Amino acid sequence: MYQELVDLIIATARELGEDEIGVSEDLAEDTILFGKEGVLDSMGLVTLIIAVEQEIEDKYGRPAGLADEKAMSQARSPYKSVATLAAFAQQEIESDE
Repeated sequence: MYQELVDLIIATARELGEDEIGVSEDLAEDTILFGKEGVLDSMGLVTLIIAVEQEIEDKYGRPAGLADEKAMSQARSPYKSVATLAAFAQQEIESDE
C-alpha cells in the first residue's frame, strides 16, 4: 500500500501542477514537500493535502484525515516529504480498518 500511496501523491501533484500548487517538476519519493527546502508553500501544501485526501477516499473508500490535530501535533512533520506523507496516509488508512 505504501508504494501505491507514493504513486498517488505524485500523480495528484502532477495533476494539480504549477497553476494550483506551484510545482512544475515531477516529484519523487524523496522530494521535500514543505519546510526550508520544500517545493511547496503553505497554500500549495494545503491544496495538495486536500486533493490527496479526496483521491484516497475515492480509491480506498474511506476517509484519511491528513490535516487533523494528530498530524499537526507530531514532533516529526508528516508533510516533510512524499515518503513521510505516504507513510502517514498509510497509517491513517490502516487505523480506520
